[in-house]
Amino acid sequence: MQDRRIFESDDASPWLHARGIGEEFRRGFESVEDLPSPAVTLFGSARVTEDHPAYRAAREVGRRFAEAGFTVITGGGPGVMEAANRGAQEGGGLSVGFNIELPHEQESNPYLDVVVTFRHFYVRKTMFVKPAEGFVIFPGGFGTLDELFEALTLIQTGKIQDFPVVLFDSDYWRGLTDWIRRRLLAEGMISAEDDDVIVVTDDSAEAVATVAGCYERRGAGTPAAAAKADAQ
Repeated sequence: MQDRRIFESDDASPWLHARGIGEEFRRGFESVEDLPSPAVTLFGSARVTEDHPAYRAAREVGRRFAEAGFTVITGGGPGVMEAANRGAQEGGGLSVGFNIELPHEQESNPYLDVVVTFRHFYVRKTMFVKPAEGFVIFPGGFGTLDELFEALTLIQTGKIQDFPVVLFDSDYWRGLTDWIRRRLLAEGMISAEDDDVIVVTDDSAEAVATVAGCYERRGAGTPAAAAKADAQ
């Protein structure tokens, strides 16, 4: 895996990869520029199966976003990603997967209209943010948490603005959100406005409305109108 070779190398060879990394960024930016607006990125575990509550919820949320005029973006793999892409197709929307090369290759799920496969996590993570109007994050593991805190850091530092982060399944996220408020906020590690960007819900309609409402408040019009304009 190329990222691993870069980290383990003790000579100048990592710098020889710079051109390839730049090319991957170029290809990624071109890919997201071609996506209809608005878009939303959904994250969650690759390990859940079709009968898991997170799968069912992501499928419904993906469908609702598509019906509201959003392009739905995921990591392109199984589990929650598959569910969200499946729902997007069922809702008549564009279903996009930004996959990643792994030592044990992650297969693309069968519900994708557009697939882009990346070699580097940092390039892929940039592309998750670039076209999106917000994130909806379902139960997941380290990778899901990585995307969550990456988004919160970008918001906190002003790199992205008007960008809602929705955590779906209040019971799953309760321990984390309680810790954020009882330790980080109470001890001054973050400010109140940092905590305010997180929306926790168990309601698929609220998840969609949170992202769509922020998009409309920015003066971008309704998602459906934007999608129609892109199609013309």
